[in-house]
Amino acid sequence: MKHLPINPELFKANRRRFVSELPPGSIAIFNSNDEMPVNADSLYRFQQNSDLYWLTGIEQEDTMMIFFPDNPDLAYREVLVLVRPQELKEKWDGRRLRAAEARSISGAETVIWLDQLDSLLQVWIHHADTIYLNTNENDRKATEIETRDYRYARKMRALYPMHPFGRTAVIMKKLRSIKTPLEIEVTQQAIDITEKTFRNLLGFIKPGVMEYEIEAEIVAGFLRNRASGEAYGSIVASGDRARTLHYAFNNQECKDGELILMDFGARYGGYAADLTRTVPVNGRFTVRQKEVYNACLHLHNYAKHLLKPGITIVDYTEKVGEEASALFVKIGLISEADIKNEDKSNRAYRKYLYHGISHHLGVDVHDLGARFTPVVEGMLFTIEPGIYVEEEQMGVRIENNVWITKDGNTDLMRNIPITAEEIETLMKR
Repeated sequence: MKHLPINPELFKANRRRFVSELPPGSIAIFNSNDEMPVNADSLYRFQQNSDLYWLTGIEQEDTMMIFFPDNPDLAYREVLVLVRPQELKEKWDGRRLRAAEARSISGAETVIWLDQLDSLLQVWIHHADTIYLNTNENDRKATEIETRDYRYARKMRALYPMHPFGRTAVIMKKLRSIKTPLEIEVTQQAIDITEKTFRNLLGFIKPGVMEYEIEAEIVAGFLRNRASGEAYGSIVASGDRARTLHYAFNNQECKDGELILMDFGARYGGYAADLTRTVPVNGRFTVRQKEVYNACLHLHNYAKHLLKPGITIVDYTEKVGEEASALFVKIGLISEADIKNEDKSNRAYRKYLYHGISHHLGVDVHDLGARFTPVVEGMLFTIEPGIYVEEEQMGVRIENNVWITKDGNTDLMRNIPITAEEIETLMKR
């Protein structure tokens, strides 16, 4: 890991929260992600299962976490499972965790090796009433790859067909959507690294620079400050390419007179930041660019005013849409007639703002959390309205990260330059 040690109390608190939600007589088992092949004998860089990381802070492959709060053997009520270090593998791939190191990271007391597990697990399950297994139940999941979680579930059902099974995903969605102060401390470090990187970019961007050169500055800024890297693939989209929401090529020249939309965030200590800023390549907004930018900033601030306990994301998005409709009339994008005649399932404003306004943020950039139940204190969201104008080859998006408080929210990115005037001043310097 590149980051400084994370307070193990963060992971101990997360485990206590999880155990408090388990029904009596339950055993819950979490697996790490697979090591994924690329081609030949190469593997993608390993990325830990988000739930397992949230519970343990362990970033190593072939790790498991097992909870059996009613285990008759007190020593095995909470068990961290690691792959046993092997001399030959360590010569090739590097050192693996020892038990004492894993205890220091996770705060877990009982650590066993993976090759010890089978005989122990059989005894535990025979004393358990229900087996809880982990699965990826993110609403946006879109892959046909069968992950280790699903293979393991099939194996356990074959081995223990008379046991009822439960879904840890239901519990994890509830718990992970509420961030503790310790989680926010780590997230703030990711945000601070992102802020520092953005400020440096404002002195780097100029006509003629390539999108990939900006991307290189982003990655370098993250790594210099102990981030593990990007929380997601950075979007560096100049000119008309800014209308592509998940633009990934980052291979074009940034030209005089264009805007450039940059959506990026550092990953630090397993937690993600998610920032978007749109700036003029030459350091000065045109009159029209500033009008559209300020309209987007108004929507951003309006959304921030709305996002508080009690509202659902569905209702919140609808209210922001109402404001966008009125605003888009003022800046000449749609007319009152367009609104009057609009299809309610495809509102007129959607031609220029065609994505959601907020999503949960945490260990995953699109973190676990519900859309249809009310927002509650402790949730962490992005706020990211955008305005995308095909006729003017322009895209603007402004995104901050906010933590929901008892009566409103706290903007964790409040120190990052956001107004057109702030951006112009810093780029001029």
